[in-house]
Formats: sequence, structure tokens, C-alpha cells
Amino acid sequence: MSEDELTFRAAYWPVLLLRALPALALGAFITFSSDHSPALGLVAFGVFAILSGLITTVLGARALRGPAARLRMSAVAQGAITVVAGVAALLARGGGVLVLLYVVSIWAVVTGFLELVAGLRSRGRVPGATDAITAGALTVVLAVAFLLVPPDLVVQYGGVEQREGQLTAPVVAVGLLGAYAAIVG
Repeated sequence: MSEDELTFRAAYWPVLLLRALPALALGAFITFSSDHSPALGLVAFGVFAILSGLITTVLGARALRGPAARLRMSAVAQGAITVVAGVAALLARGGGVLVLLYVVSIWAVVTGFLELVAGLRSRGRVPGATDAITAGALTVVLAVAFLLVPPDLVVQYGGVEQREGQLTAPVVAVGLLGAYAAIVG
């Protein structure tokens, strides 16, 4: 490993760690919450997005220097877009499942492709490029998954124990968000 690569890794690992914390907290919160309503999804996503966006913007801009400067503009743009999406989610927390699906989908498409492209363009030159490619690809997958959730989804179930219930679009969307956060974190 070259000295530049060691210097980059030493400077950038705290950014990755701090960026993972809001995602892990979101994943744990959604996993252990019995409420999977659109309002909870919007508030949880909003808080996650604001924290994650600020961390990505401030610390990413500081740590991405030298050969990793290629990732800096992408990190700043992603962070700013993520903060805007978080604020939009909090402001629209009463908007229902369509708002949840739209806000998260738009955020995931834009930031996922930004991170994916930045990682691909930096591959072979920047040690953190593989992380950017992976996170970008997973975020794009989240966007596709959210776009495939029908907003009017209602599936009745009974199960082996014949407990009545419904699987609805908000439950699926909030569950997908929690799964994404746990994996990316």
C-alpha cells in the first residue's frame, strides 16, 4: 500500500464511520418500531438524511484531498441534496405514502447515481472508490425498490396461526428503508 493510500485511509475512515452511524440508527429504529406509518417513515428518513448529509458534506469535504479530490465535489453535492431531502421529508411528514415514496425515490436516484459515477470515475486512482461504488449501487437499488412499491398495496394475510392482518405500502416502504439503512450502515 502506498503512502498516499495510507494517508487517505487514515483521513477518511472517520468519515465512513460517522456516516454509518445515522444509517445504523435508522435501521435499528425501524426494525424495533411497531409503527411503520408514512409519517414515521418521513420523520425517520428526515432525521437520518439531515444528519447523514451534514456529515457527508462537512467531513467529506475536509477529508477528501489530494488524489481523492475527485470524490469531494460529489460528496458535497450528495450531502447538500441529502439535507434538502431530509428537510423536505420533515416538512411533508403528514403527506402520506405517496410523499414517502417520492421523496425517498428521488433522493435515492440522484444521490445513488452521483456516488456511483464518482466511484466509477475514481476507480483505480482513489482507495475509497469501491466504497462509493457499493453505496451508490445500493442506493440506486433502493430507488428502484421504492418505485416498484404500488402506493395502494394492501394484501390480507392470515398465516398459520390465522392472525388477521394487512401488508400495506407504508409497511413495505418503511421496511425497505430500514433494510437499506442496516445494509449501508
